Amino acid sequence: MARLRGLFDRLRGDGADASSGEVAAAKTIVEASADVIMRIGMDMHANYVSPSSLQVLGYRPDEIVGRGPGEFVHPDDLAAVVHDSRLHLAGNNSSDAITHRMVRKDGGVIWVECRNRAVFDPKTKQRTDFVLIMRDITVQKTLEDELKRLALTDGLTGLANRRAFDQALEAEWLRTMRESTHMSLLLLDLDHFKRFNDHYGHQVGDDCLRAVAAAITRATRQPSDLAARYGGEEFAVILPGTNSASAVDVAERIRKDIHQLMVPHENNPPGNGFVTTSIGLATALCRPGGTMDMRQSLLAAADTALYKAKQSGRNQVATALVLAPADTEGAGKIDGERPSSAAAPS
Repeated sequence: MARLRGLFDRLRGDGADASSGEVAAAKTIVEASADVIMRIGMDMHANYVSPSSLQVLGYRPDEIVGRGPGEFVHPDDLAAVVHDSRLHLAGNNSSDAITHRMVRKDGGVIWVECRNRAVFDPKTKQRTDFVLIMRDITVQKTLEDELKRLALTDGLTGLANRRAFDQALEAEWLRTMRESTHMSLLLLDLDHFKRFNDHYGHQVGDDCLRAVAAAITRATRQPSDLAARYGGEEFAVILPGTNSASAVDVAERIRKDIHQLMVPHENNPPGNGFVTTSIGLATALCRPGGTMDMRQSLLAAADTALYKAKQSGRNQVATALVLAPADTEGAGKIDGERPSSAAAPS
């Protein structure tokens, strides 16, 4: 970066000892770079842009010079970019890169990685502007996002995997505590599924799990709901901001939809010869005096309810309640009915 600042000084004629050969060399290096190189003034407007802007952003250099970040940076990222630029103009010479989106001239959106460095007047030692190097990382970012998605996705069913479930449960539990509200959790176990695999084979078993996963996805209608494969023939559904009555409504819809798949299961009496599921439902309520302050409490309660559903004959929903500690100021937030469906009677 220091060498680049020197190159800019030569291009502008600020280098006292710069020869014409050095200036030509500096110009060749800057203009041959695949990265977009800019010099940004104290008003945050560009006063130099390298030719690669045409390839990366679709704009000729002269179309960017004199304009500020608000005309090119994605609106959702603009505040962070302006903040970072102001820090550099104020003297923060951190070499950390920032990643954000840019809007191309054709309206397309790309991801870029930018590094900034302040530039000082060699005579007055005053800060004049900063150098920005912008690299297109769209392909890399897309690959990284896909890898992250795959790392959190169950390969068989396409639902969230156990890691994604654990992360989401932790986040929603903390939010529930913070907002003194409530959440519900469903644990599902397909009835006598070992018998299914033994009778029909594991390939058919995998097909059945995919069909069940699709039914669960259709039944969970809120964007914030998260359905996951919990392990083997077990599934879990996180229902943020959902009270017990509304959670029962969702659980019953899932149970019925799975039964209505009409997947044959000769060794499952509770389903009259078809695949069914037992569901344990636990709802966490934040109330003054509550003591269950860990997400494991919700899991344990849902597991206990699942055991109860199995012991009571399977192919049914059983419920449990967890009282978690709450701030008295937030205890009034008890309306958790889901707007997409009527709450079932408790």
